This record gives sequence, structure tokens and C-alpha cells, in this order.
Amino acid sequence: MSYSIDVNELNFNQEVIEASHTIPVLVDFWATWCEPCKSLMPALEKLSEEYAGQFRLAKVEVDQQQNLASQFGIRSVPTVKMVKAGEVVDEFSGALPEPQLREFINKHLVDNQDSPLQQAVAAYQQGETEFALEKMQEILLAEPENPMVRIEFSNMLMREKRFDDARDLLNSLNANDKNNPAALALFGQLDSIDAVMAAPDIDELLQMIESDPANCQAREQLCAHHKLRGDYAAAMEQLLEIVRRDRNYNEDSGRKELLKIFDVLGPEHELVGQYRRKLAQLLY
Repeated sequence: MSYSIDVNELNFNQEVIEASHTIPVLVDFWATWCEPCKSLMPALEKLSEEYAGQFRLAKVEVDQQQNLASQFGIRSVPTVKMVKAGEVVDEFSGALPEPQLREFINKHLVDNQDSPLQQAVAAYQQGETEFALEKMQEILLAEPENPMVRIEFSNMLMREKRFDDARDLLNSLNANDKNNPAALALFGQLDSIDAVMAAPDIDELLQMIESDPANCQAREQLCAHHKLRGDYAAAMEQLLEIVRRDRNYNEDSGRKELLKIFDVLGPEHELVGQYRRKLAQLLY
């Protein structure tokens, strides 16, 4: 599950201001030409995954989002601002080393640990499964408009192998929130789970492909296995091979599934740029 998102003028209010009433939001203002940005962003993305929902990372590319950069008085990049309860409460400029990043983040998480959502997430992580699921149900009733509650609850339900319940909950999100990277990742995992449950195991699929390299169904099923393991590079290799061998297979599913993975990983992920180029070479 991803805890970082690219934001723009259209979704900033929802993904940063509104979300900050539930969890702290770390907003990274960056630019493609900025060398320090290239070291800071991967460090922040790593920490957002490690902290697993204790804060959200929102990324703003200043050249594309000049109005947001001006609104927040950005004079240099990278500039990082911490937003809580709709207000900027702290900030720093430049690329800090990881220990200082942790220190900056941690001082804003203490009081947030008392939020009902964080209590439930923490309880689940500590193995208090029934309490956490009951707590999430209460929070869902109390905060029906909060998309992060539905997303976190769905994530827990998936871990408990309650896949139908998780899908129903995700499907209840509005159209905008379904495009949240965290929600897209969960939808993708559910699709992969469905595909894997109906598929042979990896070794058998590899044998099938070795004996018939044009077996696109086997490649598609192998891709699902790789996605569940988090090996997106291996998954995308199979999808590229489907595009290469049969563009019309399953209504162009090779290309369409690649685009879905690009959405999940986000445009700044190294693999996305790499595989966009490979796909373009195949298509054009």
C-alpha cells in the first residue's frame, strides 16, 4: 500500500487540507532539475512506507503547480511543510539526512497517536485484531466521509483474507477517492488475488511459458503472482511480453495493466519512467 501521492491544484484541498484533519500531511515541494530533491524524495517515500499511514506524503512539482508554489511562498526547492488540522505547523528547506527527517516527522506524530484511526491501526499492528476491526467499524460510522478510514479498513480486511468485504468497502468510495494511490494499490491487489486464486502456481506457469512462449494467459497469471509479491518489475516484464506478442490479447490487457501499475507506483517512480519508455518503443 502506498502512503504518498502527487498533488495538484485540483486535488490539493482534498488530499492535503482535508486529509490533514485525520493524519499529518508532509508536503514536499520539488522540481525535476533540483539535485537535492533527487535524494530527499526517495528518503521521504521510504519513510512514508515505513511509518505505514502515520503520516501522508504529498508531492508538489513546483514548475507544473506554480500557483500552489506561490500560495505557499516557495522560494527554493526542496521545501517541505508539515500540515496538520488544515494549517502549516512546521517546515524545512534542503535535503536533510534520514535521522533528522525522522526527528522532524516524529515530533508531529505524538499527539496524533491519540486519534481513533491511529489507535485502531496501532492495535492491529500489535495483533489486537478483533479490537481493531471493531474500532474501525465505529470510526466508519462516525466518519463516513473520511476516505482514509475506508482505505485503512479495507487494508485490514484484506490482511484478514476478507476479500469480498474489502472490495465492497473500496467500491463504496466516491469516484475521486478511488483514484487515491492507496486505493488503487488495494484494487490492484484484489485483482491479483482473484487472478492467482484461479491460476497455477509460479513453477507450473514458468513451465507453460517455456514450452509455449506465446501463452499470454500464463504470462498474465504470472504477472498477478509477481504483483502480489510486490515485484513490479517482473510483473511489467510479463505485460510487455504480452504487448509484444499479441496486442489484441484480452482486449489489449497487457497495455492496460501496465498503465494501472504506472498509476499505483506514481509518475516519479524510477520503474515507471523505465517501463513507459519500453512500452513506447513497442508501440511506436
